[in-house]
Amino acid sequence: MENTLDVVQQNAHAWLNDFFDSDTQKEVRELIEKDPEELKERFYKNLEFGTGGMRGVMGVGTNRINKYTLGKNTQGISNYLKKIYPTEELKVAIAYDCRHNSDTLAQTVANVFSANGIKVFLFSSLRPTPELSFTLKHLGCHCGVVLTASHNPPEYNGYKVYWTDGGQIVPPQDGEIIEEINNLDITTVKFEANPQLIQLIDKEVDEVFIEASVQNGNFNVEGKDDFSIVFTSLHGTSITILPEVLKRAGYKNIHIVEEQAEPNGDFPTVASPNPEEPEALAMALKKAEEIGADMVIGTDPDSDRLGIAVRNREHKMQLLNGNQTMVMMTRFLLDQWKNRGKIKGNEFIGSTIVSTPMMNDLANGYGVECKVGLTGFKWIAKMIMDHPSQPFIGGGEESFGFMVGDFVRDKDAVTSSLLACEIAAKAKAEGSSFFEELIQCYLDFGFYKERLISLTKKGISGSEEIRQMMIDLRENPLKAIDGQKVVMIEDYQASVARNMITGNEESISIPKSNVLIYYTEDGTKIAARPSGTEPKIKFYFSVNTTLENADDFERVNRTLEEKIDRIISELKLN
Repeated sequence: MENTLDVVQQNAHAWLNDFFDSDTQKEVRELIEKDPEELKERFYKNLEFGTGGMRGVMGVGTNRINKYTLGKNTQGISNYLKKIYPTEELKVAIAYDCRHNSDTLAQTVANVFSANGIKVFLFSSLRPTPELSFTLKHLGCHCGVVLTASHNPPEYNGYKVYWTDGGQIVPPQDGEIIEEINNLDITTVKFEANPQLIQLIDKEVDEVFIEASVQNGNFNVEGKDDFSIVFTSLHGTSITILPEVLKRAGYKNIHIVEEQAEPNGDFPTVASPNPEEPEALAMALKKAEEIGADMVIGTDPDSDRLGIAVRNREHKMQLLNGNQTMVMMTRFLLDQWKNRGKIKGNEFIGSTIVSTPMMNDLANGYGVECKVGLTGFKWIAKMIMDHPSQPFIGGGEESFGFMVGDFVRDKDAVTSSLLACEIAAKAKAEGSSFFEELIQCYLDFGFYKERLISLTKKGISGSEEIRQMMIDLRENPLKAIDGQKVVMIEDYQASVARNMITGNEESISIPKSNVLIYYTEDGTKIAARPSGTEPKIKFYFSVNTTLENADDFERVNRTLEEKIDRIISELKLN
């Protein structure tokens, strides 16, 4: 604790330097004098990059998102770009979302890049994150930055960094950039902009992105005139693009939740602007029932995640989880590729280690490969970059993200929303439904049921609690779960997969990460993973069985739900 207090005092007093503006210095002095606990939270460490870049609470301090922490990041990236591309005219693209201060922080980032002689393409107003990924490649940029904290609460903001391929930074770039940032004296950051190097971009890029989204997500299915959609942007960025994409693809019955249509960083109508949370889509679901809509679509603030609801067998709107949506989208794409004779056996789909194992079964069923990586779409983008001779069909992760083809190299709620409508409209026109097609998937490939438990542990004590939970799971491994023997434990931090029956160990080739996965003899899978962007530890549950008949769906579904309930109780997570 004494060492922590020393670090806090040292870090805080460094911010009383005249390099920092007077308001910042005043706030630091007040914290030193009046609020030692808050001072500790803000200065006990530097905010770090996680799976989705840098994300944190806004405010003064080394452990906060502010002009100086982001300026230091940007200066470090500028230095790194000059080292890697010493003879090229450097170009970067910058976008931002609806959050408080996103526009001013984006301008700060643009100023620092331009002060370092780097050409900047800055969006004139808020835009979806997938458009930034697309724009980077479209304009031939070396790097891209988007200011967003995705679906986090209003007090958060963030900084995601993209590289030349349009994907987020991965090894070795991420480590080298972080080292460059960490070795930097913050007082060397250049904040004085060169306005001649900052170019605002607008409708001309939107137009190209919209056309590309329609081209990749539109399969010209029947039934669009008779298909009704309720759409909510949850006060976020997708309102600027998605309605137009759906309209150009032929959808006419689009009903926008007007109360949530205006971008607003306070997210006033929801407790959390996260489509993974059922409450976030409550207003959209209510509207859908009122007008008899076929589908609800909701996107998070930066429009990379989507949640959907469809009519179930009782004709009630039912929210689907990310695994269900991912499986349906992947199968639809595989069918389209197969029907067009495009599957030659060299293609691949992408998934993550905490997502449904059903993706592997889909790949085997269609004769393609399923590549599995760590959590975060940067790893799926890396798969595409590392295997240029293998066509990429599509891929997703359980946390409500999906990518259609490779024209965007990040999860993309814009094109994925269009794809979801294509699946549902086609099914309805053929006398089926999205939900019935999901059941058919279970009949063909096995009934997989997943659930996520996310525990929030804030602050220094929370971070220690999460660390101890992972230590306990490693040092005192479970021998059985729900009466089934544990047969395999994969430890991605140690890069070891251990067969608990034979004692044999195999090395894991995927990069190291603090993830632990248990497998039981009946195919149950349980993963534990501290979040890289939030003060949370997440537990992912996957159980499965066969489904022999569609009429057995409700009974088997209930059996699998009860199994997950028992496991959660056994692990004392409820």
